[in-house]
Amino acid sequence: MSQTPPSPAASPASGPWAVELVGIDKRFGPVHANKAVSLRIRAGSIHGLVGENGAGKSTLMSILYGFYQADEGEILVNGQQVRIREPKDAITLGIGMVHQHFMLVEEFTVLENLMLGAEGGALLKDGIRKARAEVERLEKAYRLDVPLDAKVADLNVGIQQRVEILKALYRGAQVLILDEPTAVLSPPEVQDLFRILDALRQQGRTILMITHKLKEIMAITDAVSVLRQGAVVANFATQETNESALAEAMVGRRANPAVRRGGPVAGAPLLTVEDLSVFDDHGVERLKHATFRVRAGEIVGVAGVAGNGQSELLEALSGMTPFQRGRFHVNGRDVTPEKPMAPGPGPPPGHRPRAGGPPAPGCGEALPRLSERAAGLSCRPGHVRRPAPELETGDAGHGQADGGLGRPPPPADPAHLPLLRRQSAEAGAGARDGA
Repeated sequence: MSQTPPSPAASPASGPWAVELVGIDKRFGPVHANKAVSLRIRAGSIHGLVGENGAGKSTLMSILYGFYQADEGEILVNGQQVRIREPKDAITLGIGMVHQHFMLVEEFTVLENLMLGAEGGALLKDGIRKARAEVERLEKAYRLDVPLDAKVADLNVGIQQRVEILKALYRGAQVLILDEPTAVLSPPEVQDLFRILDALRQQGRTILMITHKLKEIMAITDAVSVLRQGAVVANFATQETNESALAEAMVGRRANPAVRRGGPVAGAPLLTVEDLSVFDDHGVERLKHATFRVRAGEIVGVAGVAGNGQSELLEALSGMTPFQRGRFHVNGRDVTPEKPMAPGPGPPPGHRPRAGGPPAPGCGEALPRLSERAAGLSCRPGHVRRPAPELETGDAGHGQADGGLGRPPPPADPAHLPLLRRQSAEAGAGARDGA
């Protein structure tokens, strides 16, 4: 596998428009999510959509896919005005969407997931055989390498994403929307995804990619549009722009190019973890003999490919996941529970749908001392009373980060040690500057 991303130059610079959004306007109560947005996507291209948290990217694509209805505006597909009332309409028009949090039934096999929604004879033996043949053809054409008879629950997030792409292709998608597709992928998996997207582009399919990662925009897209506060503020041919210009357009000012680091602080040991192990409900050891120490004043990073124990480590430290072996010392005092906790079900490896955030209340309820903390946390006042599910994908991540820092530590955490997991994965340039 080549480590060099495909060149955007391979895509046509001119040609028909696959999708045109004209004057799209959408409100959610007092929140003006999309403000007369107009956008044109060239057929056979990869078009990037970037913007700060809450800029309206996911809302706009959800309108195109039929999850939401625009209050005003028009949608044209292949030059024809259409009305998309629900995802079924979008699928019929050849539009597919791969969400950041996958829409798969984990207890079903890959093939069963692909066939969900099939009716009548498609579910008979002959129909299943034909479906398998078609899926295998698509799999081979785009080198998706998906085990059709494996349960989705047994697959890592990179393979699950391929299943979602394959599902959209199997349903006939000519326009594919990807929402933050690289947020949970390792660098090799990102390269694999880019190879797949380039193959789709070469076959004339159109890709719309929402992302915060400007390096990836520059590596794979042909054109990019920037949304800010619900409106399109810039459109670029990728070859005619750069990361700095995109970041400045996103936030409306020159972005901070680097984080100012303070000097090292050699404090006393605050937290010591010895021989920590976590097993899942199938008896698989997800975290093996983790031993480390955190000193007062330190920021300690935990790195690795998704699904290799990072989530289990932080969840065990926060009390969200039971552990079966190990000891904890806080300020030199042993705080290990007397009995190891039994294993139980948890989220799939590398998957972080809403960790750190409340199940449904607004951001304000997760920030009990909002007036004291909001300025330092850069939590937007207009979003404080909105329920977490109503936030943009990136906004939810930012709001959960703020909420995790703002609420008091749990009783089992005498160290008062904030635990953050992938908090910049969904954050825009301005959010990272303010973190």
